[in-house]
Amino acid sequence: MYKRILVPIDGSPAAAEGLREAIKFARDQSAAILVVHIVDEWPIAAGDIAAVNLEAGAKALREAGAELLKQAEAQVRSAGVSVETALIEELGVPVGACIVQRASQWPADLIVCGTHGRHGMSRLLLGSSAEYILRHATIPVLLVRARENPTG
Repeated sequence: MYKRILVPIDGSPAAAEGLREAIKFARDQSAAILVVHIVDEWPIAAGDIAAVNLEAGAKALREAGAELLKQAEAQVRSAGVSVETALIEELGVPVGACIVQRASQWPADLIVCGTHGRHGMSRLLLGSSAEYILRHATIPVLLVRARENPTG
């Protein structure tokens, strides 16, 4: 049914939950997984950081993202699932748009995305990459809501 599953990760418990679910799904479907991490430079660009520190901040974000991908790759491989990873950096492009674009390019036939399940004002203020993906993806999207107390 689904043979190419894209899973975005950001280091959050919600993303970890999405990856765990994608691994189960991939094993059941004999599918491959592409784990992606989007380097989002807006947090450092919006903070009280001198311009001279922006490049150092961006480098730290890339390194942290690469480490997240390395850990995710090991997790997927240890489950016996074929895996690729991609570190994506598109300055000025929303995270959700990067994910939808990569899903099309790979090409994925399913996106499994962890979500924090925010609603109301917190969702309005923080935005929602999962909502963007759900509204713009041309392939099925499985949203996995983070558990209140994620314990494996």
